[in-house]
Amino acid sequence: MKAIVAEKCGFCPGVRNAIREAERVLAREKNVYSLGPIIHNKDVVEKLAKMGLKTVEKADQIPCKTQDARRKARATVIIRSHGLAPKQKEKLEKKRLNIVDATCVLVKRVQKIAKDLEKQGYKVVVIGDKEHPEIQAVVGCAKNVVVAADKADLHKLPKNGKLGIVCQTTQSPEHFAKMLGNIAKMGFETGKVSELKVINTLCTEAIKRQQSAVKLCKKVDIMFVLGSLESANTRKLAELCKKYNKRTFHLQNWSEFDRKACSAKKTARPLTAGVTAGASTPEWIIKEFVENLKKIR
Repeated sequence: MKAIVAEKCGFCPGVRNAIREAERVLAREKNVYSLGPIIHNKDVVEKLAKMGLKTVEKADQIPCKTQDARRKARATVIIRSHGLAPKQKEKLEKKRLNIVDATCVLVKRVQKIAKDLEKQGYKVVVIGDKEHPEIQAVVGCAKNVVVAADKADLHKLPKNGKLGIVCQTTQSPEHFAKMLGNIAKMGFETGKVSELKVINTLCTEAIKRQQSAVKLCKKVDIMFVLGSLESANTRKLAELCKKYNKRTFHLQNWSEFDRKACSAKKTARPLTAGVTAGASTPEWIIKEFVENLKKIR
């Protein structure tokens, strides 16, 4: 089988930085924690766990001090790439933990914009998934933030409001534009919105991966999107590819590959497979997948 890898795929700078920070800290400290998975990729999380990184869901699960062979030492907590709400960070500071901030710089930018918009008198609206940790962190940066995933959420918009709109960094430009159009139409027609201020907070790295994936999926017989099912940017890649190639499969790694996916279509020539990966998918997973694909006759 012929396998073609998307021109732009895999680790983004934000993810690479978070992993580099974790490895740096783990190399010199024993009591290291991550508040939630440092990135959305179980293979990477398991690798870091073997190096000593302990993943917890709440700050209360991190001891203030831990006993090592020689002395009582403060534990270290790494703030994951998706960021953390200010109140949660305050809890960590009150526990007097060593804090290593590995938040993506673009996520920090969204948080700052949300704070600034509120100070300017705008009601903050975030277009994105309310369950995603990036959005939960942004919501904690301002009061009464409205999160709108799709058109069905627009009833949440305040009446006669000045809206300051930002977007989850990994959303697609098409979805962002569509939602802005819906908000403007509904808001102005009903009189709910008196002013709109829109700031583009989309990640250019995510957009490049989306564009590269769509370009490739149109040329191949079958398309594989690699990455965690929990990864928002990977799910978006799979969603976009399925629009243009129905034979798109979202897999976490080679262990989930099903040979039947390749045998469903009969052709006189070898099948051509496209491969892309989310921003939290390591290079070794992509390489292993491609090498195994090439062995298929």
